[in-house]
Amino acid sequence: MSVITQIKKVLEIEAEEIINLSKKIDSNFVDAVDVIYASSGRVIISGIGKSGLIGQKIAATLNSTGTRAFFLHPVEAVHGDLGIVSAEDTVIALSNSGETWELNNLLGTIKAIGCKIVAFTGNTASTLAKNSNIIIDVSVTKEACPMGLTPTASTTALLAAGDALAVALINKKKFNSSDFKKNHPGGNLGQRLSANVTDIMLPISKSPVISANVNMKQAIEEINKFGLGIVIITENNKLSGIITDGDIRRLISRRINILELKVDEVMTKNPYTAAPDTPAYNALNIMEERQIMAVPIADNNKKVYGLLHIHDILGKGEFKFNEVR
Repeated sequence: MSVITQIKKVLEIEAEEIINLSKKIDSNFVDAVDVIYASSGRVIISGIGKSGLIGQKIAATLNSTGTRAFFLHPVEAVHGDLGIVSAEDTVIALSNSGETWELNNLLGTIKAIGCKIVAFTGNTASTLAKNSNIIIDVSVTKEACPMGLTPTASTTALLAAGDALAVALINKKKFNSSDFKKNHPGGNLGQRLSANVTDIMLPISKSPVISANVNMKQAIEEINKFGLGIVIITENNKLSGIITDGDIRRLISRRINILELKVDEVMTKNPYTAAPDTPAYNALNIMEERQIMAVPIADNNKKVYGLLHIHDILGKGEFKFNEVR
């Protein structure tokens, strides 16, 4: 078996186990999300070995997305670190076998403190499962390791379950882009979110713009030229409206010959705009809420300064759009 064949086989096995995991998601997962959401405490994640390493990543993901969490090593816990645990916390215990001695040794003390325990385990009949309030089944049918010994598919499934938990909590808490910005002040995304829209927009001189009295053939050509899915319509240098790919698709679906129409018959008048001093994270929140990909930047007098596309914020390519070639 070639190296490429082996690598593909590993990826196929792990992908298959994640799909199998999605089929086992039930009300227990909902209960885990609800318990964490309702708690005034933190999420404490504990595990040993490979599960412990995955636990550290899950804790980091939760922290970055608005759920306070930390990783507690089971061995360090019994040497004093348990003092950080309080009754308001939720403990997520990670163990594929559910029989990890160092982890199970903590369960009695944690229960005495008053914490809810959520088990992420591959063995729902294990000691860990029997001593937990909520059981999340992360079992796999096989490991990607040819010997079936090295945690591979099982740790991938565990990691995916942790990501699913974090995303469910993002939605439950309505954690948005501005919240993300507060937790990520560094890096390219943090810089974009911290900027005003004029710092990252495509300026009007390099934006798709046409006048209101031209035909739709010219509008479509302008949209195709820039590839942003939108064209701005102006009259006397003032914003009149916009036309998007979606507008064109809807007309075609109604069997309307759009090439016979004028731009002002198709355009959306008084579209949503962002003021030049709008923070990028506010613009992103609005774009997400309204499910739009781009927005003209204009002042109260409808003077257009440019166009902000969602890729300007989320960073497809450079920090700013380059000149269209």
